[in-house]
Amino acid sequence: MSKMLFEEENFEGTDYGSSLLPKGEYEACRFHNCSFLNANLAEVSFSECEFENCDFSMATVSGTAFREAKFKNCKLLGLHFEDCNPFLLAFEFDNCLLNLSSFYRLKLKNTLFRACSLVETDFVEADLSGSSFENCELSGAIFENSILEKVDFRTAYGFSIDPEINRVKKAKFSLNGIAGLLNKYDIEID
Repeated sequence: MSKMLFEEENFEGTDYGSSLLPKGEYEACRFHNCSFLNANLAEVSFSECEFENCDFSMATVSGTAFREAKFKNCKLLGLHFEDCNPFLLAFEFDNCLLNLSSFYRLKLKNTLFRACSLVETDFVEADLSGSSFENCELSGAIFENSILEKVDFRTAYGFSIDPEINRVKKAKFSLNGIAGLLNKYDIEID
């Protein structure tokens, strides 16, 4: 059975947690005010799709393809992005809630996170090279053996990053963010 193909369609105000999203490939589609709360999105493909004011909290994303997906004002709480299809995986997040989500071991080069809440988000062993965290809260976010080369943290806050167990070459930090690099030493900075 072949998968359905949806191109350049608009989806508005649908609850896919109670009514299933048809399995298939979605290309250049726009989802506005849709709920994917607890939805099963396994094996669905989203290419160049935009999601605005959508709730993906606790959705199942096993094998889900997100290729150049843009999320704006979305809730993505507790999502396990590491279960997604890694082929051409690419995101952009603007004003999104990503608390308790996991990007474990993903290659997320040049990803833009703008005005997002990433509280207790897992970035263990992720490659975030060239990414940017503009005005993002990273309290409790976990960075271990992560590649953070050329990442822009200048306006991010609440982070704690150990430069000894992460690759931070040419990463950008503001003077205010320096404390987040020294937390493990239990020193006071005025």
